Amino acid sequence: MSIETFPNPRPERDYQIEIRCPEFTSVCPKTGQPDFGEILIRYVPDRACIELKSLKLYLFGYRNLGIFYEAATNKILDDLVGACRPRQMTVTGAFTARGGITTTVVAEQPASGRPVPSERSESKERRARRSPRASRRA
Repeated sequence: MSIETFPNPRPERDYQIEIRCPEFTSVCPKTGQPDFGEILIRYVPDRACIELKSLKLYLFGYRNLGIFYEAATNKILDDLVGACRPRQMTVTGAFTARGGITTTVVAEQPASGRPVPSERSESKERRARRSPRASRRA
């Protein structure tokens, strides 16, 4: 199912859109049991906004899909970023308790130009390897 968009009515302004999907379901790939949770989407649109009916139908596609929480949250982020190319987006999957344990997964597409945390530490390590002076300073 494709995610439809519509033109951002105020592309010159940064504003945040928050979408809550409290009835998200998927299937545990290990046990085959249903998983339940809430998907929270927060984004700053650029040229396009997410059309809600297509988002609802897209999320319904997970109902019979065997997928881990972490993979589902990251796939939703990747698919939404691919559809609307926002300035920034965060997808949070807050899953209900199973065996007394709750899980929350947060995946983020940072604002352009801002590296994700792992890229920051990798680039610092790379700089240290390239420059003997940089490694002495660290």
